[in-house]
Amino acid sequence: MMMLTLPDGREEAVTLRRSESVDAAAIEGLMGESARAVFGRINVIHLLEKANLAVTVAGEEDQVLGHASFFDHPVGGLVDATQWETFVQKHFGAGKCTTLNTLFLHLFVAQPDFASPSLKEILRAVFNSVVELEFVFLLSPHLGDPEVALKETFKPLQRRSDHGPHFISFMCRRGLFCPMLRIRSARVEDHDDIMRLFEEQTSLQLNSQLAQRPFFLSELIEAQDLLKQTAVCENDSVTVGFLSATSDIDLQLLQDFDLSEFEGLFGQSEDNNDDNNSSTSGGGGAAEGAPQATPTQPETNQEAENAEQPSEEQQQEEAEEAEPPEEKPNAFAIQLFVINKTFEMRSADFMPYVFKVFPEMDYCVMTVPTVSSELPLLQSFVRAPRRTTSQLPCELYICSRSSLSSVEVKPAVPADRRAVVRLVTELRANEAPLLDFKMYCEAGVDREGRRLQAYVVRVNRQLVGLLILRDEEDLEYVRARFNVESFVYFSQHAAEEQALLRHFLLQRSLQHLSRHVLKDALRLSRRSCLYLRVYPPEGSPENSCVHHLDAVLNCVVPVRPRRQIVYPLESLGANAPSRRITQDQPPFTLSLLSRKLTMEPKVVINARIVVVGASATALSFLEVLCFCPHLRFNNLTLVSTHGFPGNSPEDAAFLSTSHASSSRDFDQQPLHYCVSVVAAKMVAINRKCRFISLSTGGRLSYDHLVLCTGLQYQVLCLGVNGGDDPPPARSPTPSDLLNDPLPARSPAPSNLLTLNDPHDCVAARCWLSAHFLKLQNQAVVYGSSLDVFTVVEKLLALGVAGSRLHLVLTPPSGPGTSCFGDPAVEAAVLEALSWTEVQVHRDLLLLHVNDGEEEPLDLLTSVTFSRGTDGEQLRLECGVLLNLSNRGVDRDAFRSINDSFLVFDSRLVVDASFCTNDPAIFGAGPLTKFSCGYHADRWSHAHFSSRQVGQELAAALLPMFDPTLEAPEEPSAQEERLVPLYQQPKIQGGKLPVGFYYLHVSRPRASDDPGGPAEEKERSMVTGRPELGNYFRLQLDPYQRLETLTCLSWKPLPITNYLSLFGKHQRLLGQLSLRYQQGLVSDLYSFFTQSWCLAVCHDRFSDFEQELQELAASQADGELVAAVRSGAVKYLNYNRNLLPMFAFPGQV
Repeated sequence: MMMLTLPDGREEAVTLRRSESVDAAAIEGLMGESARAVFGRINVIHLLEKANLAVTVAGEEDQVLGHASFFDHPVGGLVDATQWETFVQKHFGAGKCTTLNTLFLHLFVAQPDFASPSLKEILRAVFNSVVELEFVFLLSPHLGDPEVALKETFKPLQRRSDHGPHFISFMCRRGLFCPMLRIRSARVEDHDDIMRLFEEQTSLQLNSQLAQRPFFLSELIEAQDLLKQTAVCENDSVTVGFLSATSDIDLQLLQDFDLSEFEGLFGQSEDNNDDNNSSTSGGGGAAEGAPQATPTQPETNQEAENAEQPSEEQQQEEAEEAEPPEEKPNAFAIQLFVINKTFEMRSADFMPYVFKVFPEMDYCVMTVPTVSSELPLLQSFVRAPRRTTSQLPCELYICSRSSLSSVEVKPAVPADRRAVVRLVTELRANEAPLLDFKMYCEAGVDREGRRLQAYVVRVNRQLVGLLILRDEEDLEYVRARFNVESFVYFSQHAAEEQALLRHFLLQRSLQHLSRHVLKDALRLSRRSCLYLRVYPPEGSPENSCVHHLDAVLNCVVPVRPRRQIVYPLESLGANAPSRRITQDQPPFTLSLLSRKLTMEPKVVINARIVVVGASATALSFLEVLCFCPHLRFNNLTLVSTHGFPGNSPEDAAFLSTSHASSSRDFDQQPLHYCVSVVAAKMVAINRKCRFISLSTGGRLSYDHLVLCTGLQYQVLCLGVNGGDDPPPARSPTPSDLLNDPLPARSPAPSNLLTLNDPHDCVAARCWLSAHFLKLQNQAVVYGSSLDVFTVVEKLLALGVAGSRLHLVLTPPSGPGTSCFGDPAVEAAVLEALSWTEVQVHRDLLLLHVNDGEEEPLDLLTSVTFSRGTDGEQLRLECGVLLNLSNRGVDRDAFRSINDSFLVFDSRLVVDASFCTNDPAIFGAGPLTKFSCGYHADRWSHAHFSSRQVGQELAAALLPMFDPTLEAPEEPSAQEERLVPLYQQPKIQGGKLPVGFYYLHVSRPRASDDPGGPAEEKERSMVTGRPELGNYFRLQLDPYQRLETLTCLSWKPLPITNYLSLFGKHQRLLGQLSLRYQQGLVSDLYSFFTQSWCLAVCHDRFSDFEQELQELAASQADGELVAAVRSGAVKYLNYNRNLLPMFAFPGQV
C-alpha cells in the first residue's frame, strides 16, 4: 500500500500489482477517445494475455484506477516485431537500445484525477523491478494527441528524416524515475553512513559483532590494496550501500560445490595459459598480452613427435618429473554487502565496478546462508550446484565477467553449424540438438514433418547458446490432460503461436539470462506460449536436451495434470471425445512459459527441507511445494530406503492401494527433477547441529526436517526358547524398540517375507519364483488388513493352488471392526476363498516358529498359532510366511526420534500445526498423534486422507517461505485446543480373491465411531449382490450428500469417476434418492455410466457447483432458474472438448 498525491492535493491509498484477467472489464471502462486515438482499438483480454508486463493501480477496495501494458516490441502495424531494432536505429539513431533494455508502452488508461500520478508510479515500479530496463518507448501508427499525463512523462523523439511511415514517437528514460547509482571507492569518512545501514538492514547478531569491534569498518576501508577493495553506492550524494570484496580466498573451502563448469574458479599462470587464450567457456579468457598459439604450431609439434618418439620408460620418467601447471585463483569474493531497501533492486550497479577493480579476475563469488532470502544483487549471479556430500549451511553464487556483456538472440543460419558443434561438445550434451539443427538447416522440419525454429545466443559475437523450438501439434491432448488454463486463456493463443521447447543449451555462467533468452525467442518466433515436456528418467520417447534444466525451471511454471474422466467409449460411440484426447501418450511433466510470464521472476527458496519417508503424506507435501508457480525450492531432499516408490510390475502388485496417486500420476509430477533422493534410512537426529545420520554412514544437514515415515508391517520378533512355554513371536512394541530385549533377527529367515512397498513386493515375487512356486509346500499369510486378501489373490494368480494356502487372521482390534467397510463384502470374499480351497483360520496369534527351537533360524519350517486365552493351538507346515500383521513405527525411525528427545508416546507427538517440541522438526501422517493437551485421542492423522494431510502440512509451512502469504493469525484460547478435522475421504481398494475388484470410499471417522448405526441404513442404496460381482452400495449423510461408496465387481472399476462422486448432493446425481425410492435404479453401475454423469465427473464440476451456490445466494427466485440454465450452458460449452456428448443451443 502506498499514497498517491492527486493534482488537487488529496492523498489516496493505492496498491500497485500485476494486472489480472478479472481487471479486463474495468480497464475497458477506462478507455476513452483519447486513449483510442493514441493506442487504437484494443481487445483488452488479448492485450493482457500477450503483454510482457501489465501493471494495475488499484484502490483500497481493489477497484482499478489506472493500468499500463508493456511489450517487447512496438504497437502492431508499425514494424515487424522481429525487426524493431533496425527500425529504431534507422529513424532515431538509438544505438544503445537493445531487446534487453527496452520496452514499449501499448496502453495506458486511468481515471482522470489519477492519470499523472498513476503513470509516474507505474513507470517507477517498472524501472525498479526490471533491473536491465533503460528505455520505455511510445511508438504508435495512430496519430492522436497523447493525454497530458503521457506528455509530462514521455519526451518526444526527433526523427532523422521525414521519410517513411507516419507515427508518433516518445521515450522515457530510467534516469527520470530510478537512476543508476553512482559507485565509488569507500572512504573512511563514509564510516558513519555505512554503520547506519548495517544497523537498519542487518541482523542483531551481526550488529553485536560490529559493536565489539567499533573500528572494524574503518580498518577494513583503510586496508584497501590490490587484494582488498571496498565500495559504496550513492544516490544524490547520499551513501545507500556498501560492498567489500577480496581476491585473497581459499578455493579449497568451496569444494562442497561442483565448480567443473567454472574451471574450478582457477586460472593458469601467465607462463602456462597459452591454451586458455582460445577457450570460450570461461568468464573473461586469458590475461592480456599472453602469447597466442598460431595455426601452424600443432603441425610443427606433430612433426617433432614423429621425428623422435621417446621410449615408454622415458615418457613415464618425464611424467613423474613434470610439474603440473601452476594454477592461481581466478575469482574474488564479496565479503560484506548491505544496501538500503529502497535501492536494493539497483544492487547490480556494483558489478561493473568490482570487476573493474579486479581486472585479472573472471569470476565473482558470494556465499549466502540457506535460510536467508535471495538478494536482488544475485540476479546477476548463477547458483553453483551442491555436491551431495555438502554440509555447508550456505549457497554459492557465481558471476562471470562475460555476463556483463551484451547478449544477442538471433535466428540460426547454416554457417553457425561449426560453433554449435563446439558448444554441444563443451557442454557434453547428447547428439539430438545436432541432428535437429541439421534438419532445421536442410529442410526446416524434423523427420515427422513438424516445423523447427532454431536460435543462437551470442555474447561478444561468440556463440554461447542454442534454442530449437518445434510446433506443438498435440494441443488438444495438452489442454485436456493439464491445467494449462490456470495460466493462460487458451482461446487467445492461436495454434501456430504455441511451440514446444525441443532443446535449450546455454553456458552455465550465463544461465541467469535464460529468462531474457526465452523471451526474445518468443518474440523472434512470433510465439506466445512455450511448453516444456520432461519425461521420467527411466525412458523418454523424445530425445530432447535441456542444459541445464534448473535454469529453465527458474523461468517456467509447472502445470498440474488434470483428473481424467473414464469414458464408456463403446456406448458413447460418435459422441465420445476425440481420439487425440482419449488415447494415452507416454506420461510426462509439463511446464509453461507465456509472454505474460516472461517478466515475472520467482521467489528462490534455498532453505534445506529434508523429508524422511516416501509415504503418501510426504509425496503429497512435496507435490504442493513443487507445483507452487511463483516459488522455486532449490534444496528439497527425500530420504527413503528405496528412493521414490517405483512402478510395481503387474505380477508383483501384492498390496492394496489408497488410490492417492497412480504411477502415471507420479510420472506427471515434477518430483523426479525438483527433489533430490537419498536412498537410505535415517538412524539418528542431531537437533543441535541440525543434521540426520544415515544408514549409509553419511550425514544430511537440514534447516527444516519433516518426518513422514508412516507405519510399516514389522519384522516379527521370533521368541527364544526358554523352557516349556516359549514367549510368543510378535511384532516389536515401543518397549522392545527402546530396550531391545528381543532383537529382530539379522538377517531374518529367507522365507519370512514382510511386504511394505513396491520394492519389497518385487523382491518377494523373485523369491517366490525361485523357491516356492514350483514346489508343493504350503504358504501362510498372516495378518488382518485388506493386504492379506490381496496377497492371497496374487498368489492364486501366480498359479499357487488354493489348497497350499493358509490365511491366518489376527483378532479384530475391536468389536464389529473389519478391514472391509461392509459386512456383505467380507462374507462374499470369505465364501470365494472357500471356492478356491484356501483354508481360513480366524482370531489367532503367532505363538512360535519351528516348534520353538533355539536360534539361529535360517529357514522357517513350521509356525504355531494360539487362539486367545483358551490355549487352543494350530500348527502349520510352512514353506513361506508372508507377514502382514501389526503396522508400527519403523525401528530406526523410533530410535532416532527417541534418542533426540522428541516427544514420543506410542507415536510422534505433534500439535495442530504439525510442530513437534523442536521448532525445526515437523511430523505428519500415521506416524504422529496429537498432544494429550488436546484431549482428542479419538482423532489422529491416521484417521484422515494421507494425501490431504500432506497438503495441509504444506499449507502450514508455506507462510515461512512465501512472501505473498500472510502469517496465520494467532488462534484464540478456545481455538488453540482444537484439532483440525479434514474432509477428504479415506479410500482403500485392490483386487481380491477370485478376481473381485474392490473399492471403498468413506468419510473420516474417529476411532470410537464404528459407523453403520440403524438410522444410516435408511440412507443407504444397494444394488446387486456381492457374490455375483455386481454389488454397489451408497450411503448418504443427514444432509443428503454421498459419504460412503462400496463396490465389489468382476469388472475393472472407473476409479476416478467414482471418487469424484464423494460429497456430492444426491440431487446433483440425477435425483438419485428419489429415483431409487421409485424403483427406477436397478443397477448403480449402469446408472453412473450414463452420459449425464460424465459432466459431474469432470474435474471442473466443483467450480461450477460453487458458481451455482453463489447464484443461489445472489439471485431472486424468479431469476434463479434462468441463471442456472445459462451457467450450465456456459460450463458445458467451455468444456465441450471433454463433454461433446451434450447438445448446445443452435446445434440441433
